[in-house]
Amino acid sequence: MRKFVVFGLAAVLAFSLTACGGNSSTDSATTAPAAEGETTEAAADNKESDAAAPAAEGGSFKLGVIGPLTGPAAAYGIAVQNGVDLAIKEINAAGGVNGAVLEMNSQDDEHDPEKSVNAYNTLKDWEMQMLVGAVTSKPCIAVAAESANDNLFQITPSGSAVECAVPENVFRVCFADPAQGTASAQYIGEHKLGSKIAIIYDSSTEYSSGIRESFVAEAANQGLEIVADEAFTADTNTDFSVQLDKAKDAGADLVFMPIYYQEASVILKQASDKEFAPVFFGVDGMDGILSVKNFDTSLAEGVMLLTPFSATEEGSKAFTDAYVAAYGIEPNQFAADAYDAVYAIKAAAEEAGISPDMDASAICDAMKDAMTKITIDGLTGEGMTWDAAGETGKAPKAVKIVNGVYEMQ
Repeated sequence: MRKFVVFGLAAVLAFSLTACGGNSSTDSATTAPAAEGETTEAAADNKESDAAAPAAEGGSFKLGVIGPLTGPAAAYGIAVQNGVDLAIKEINAAGGVNGAVLEMNSQDDEHDPEKSVNAYNTLKDWEMQMLVGAVTSKPCIAVAAESANDNLFQITPSGSAVECAVPENVFRVCFADPAQGTASAQYIGEHKLGSKIAIIYDSSTEYSSGIRESFVAEAANQGLEIVADEAFTADTNTDFSVQLDKAKDAGADLVFMPIYYQEASVILKQASDKEFAPVFFGVDGMDGILSVKNFDTSLAEGVMLLTPFSATEEGSKAFTDAYVAAYGIEPNQFAADAYDAVYAIKAAAEEAGISPDMDASAICDAMKDAMTKITIDGLTGEGMTWDAAGETGKAPKAVKIVNGVYEMQ
């Protein structure tokens, strides 16, 4: 197998300090990528990367990005946009891919499937050749159906629902939902973090429901007793009194929350008000909780989540320094997933020997085969591989929030 190792962040740090200030674009707004959590219209404009602005003799590959740049899931989409942007700048500064540079066009889908398809069509009009995204599961499922019809190569950093990677043209960097649920139960059981488990999940999303289902199935194997299993929906995600009271009354010593960070921040506040202090354990959707506006981050002290990336671990230092210099905020897992996605594209493109003059379908055919032959050491896992079903192979990790930062366990 061919091994590709991420390199050159010191060079891109210097490059990004100069390049971020002067985007040039013909189709989209040209503001620099926003810091995570910014949702103003100016901060979240769709953008094309300036990293490919200088003409290259080998031409350029057109890389589309789709994710929520505004709205409640914007921290995810902005992080992905920034992660792709940083990887592109680094790769282009190091000579590109097969003699060609990478171009990025990023479109906002507001975490909405219909808008995600509209964004996909906008990128098709731009003559996109490969796609990074969509970022969240429902939009990703909708876009995957379109890219499958077009036979266009797609890699999602974070679309974790099983259905996201069903088409043979779609690969993913993150774990699928069932893998997250199973791994969470195993981690809790093996590390004896709790024995009486309450679950609070969002029954209106495939993401949360899928993780919860596999967690419950594995919990019995780990000797974990589910003492409360409480759902909410997108219409009832502001008051968790009933769910917390049931968990507390049942004597839960750990609350498993396979949910997004916005709802998690509310739950932690309301649990504190009730003087209910079990171990809280989440998955990758909770990554971003420390950036919630007006959230008292001390309430997240001791929270654990299954995530393959910590900005504070030694192996992430160069990436984190470059990211902070370019975007003014620490990266989260979604930024790291996106960065790894671009490096996977680079490794597979070099394995396949593709060139920018090939059409998207021909590129896809070559990339589908090449993805199963590469191995990369990325930010979210060492020795990462992909199978023909689009799933990645890497070891799960967990972090704990200590003094307002993630500590890899």
